[in-house]
Amino acid sequence: MKIHYINILLFALPLNILVNNQRNHNNSTYHTSNTKTIKSHRSLCECKLYAQSNYENDQEMKDVIKEFNDRTAQRFEEYNERMQVKKNQCKEQCDKEIQQIILKDKIEKELTERFSALETKIDTNDILTCICEKSVADKVEKTCVKCGRILGTAVPELSLIGGIAVYAAAQSATMKTFISETIDVLNRIGGMSQLFGAKISQFVTPSIYGKPMTLVTTILSEKEKLCLCVANKKKLLCGGIERSFEQNLPARIAYAVNQGVHTANETWATATTPTTFLTNPFVASSIAIMIIVAIVLIIYLILRYRRKQKIKKKIQYIKLL
Repeated sequence: MKIHYINILLFALPLNILVNNQRNHNNSTYHTSNTKTIKSHRSLCECKLYAQSNYENDQEMKDVIKEFNDRTAQRFEEYNERMQVKKNQCKEQCDKEIQQIILKDKIEKELTERFSALETKIDTNDILTCICEKSVADKVEKTCVKCGRILGTAVPELSLIGGIAVYAAAQSATMKTFISETIDVLNRIGGMSQLFGAKISQFVTPSIYGKPMTLVTTILSEKEKLCLCVANKKKLLCGGIERSFEQNLPARIAYAVNQGVHTANETWATATTPTTFLTNPFVASSIAIMIIVAIVLIIYLILRYRRKQKIKKKIQYIKLL
């Protein structure tokens, strides 16, 4: 029981304190001061430097705003140009792809139509034994190659034959001129034709060309043999000539040979001129054949170039498919 009394007394003490505190709080009065507090800082709107009128009329601020606007406009233009370039590239790429798609669809449509038009039923009798059809260009190209091979081997031989023929003809004409001219000059020597007659042609041969002393020796030895005969004693060269004439006889024979050589050289020079060479039938035919070979070669090169172009187009067509 004592314990309960103590608890009641202890509870009454804090309750009294709370009641008194509440009463004092309600009786207290609050006074608001009318004095304004002094601020330790100032805001921008209160400064005259940053007032609206000063802000708009400040030259430095105007320059800053103008520079900012210019840079912004420049960057916008650069960005716009880059965008335009990209748009053009994208447009070109799209156009190419669209063209390829259209071309592919067109080719597929044409192939479908052609395959649908073909007959699917094929008999063994319908198969051709040879399907090696060649175009006219291929045939002409092969013909040109064959002609080029034949003419290419024949023209050098024909040119060689023509040159040899011209040389042989010139040499033959030179020897004939030499022999005839030498015989003619010998016959003009007094008593020569009377003693030797047609035998002079046996003495004048191509072997004495440029060798007058050989002919002199031959004629003098034959003269001595013929003069031993009694029938020839009365002929001019055997007994009826003067001493000076007999001494000058070798010189006259040598002169005949030299005159024949001179005439033969003129004939050789005439026979080997460019005009004579070009008018020779062998040479003229060789030149004509060479011209034909050149024309055939040009035709072959043209056809070969066209064939390569066609093959290139076919490869591109296959790649598209």
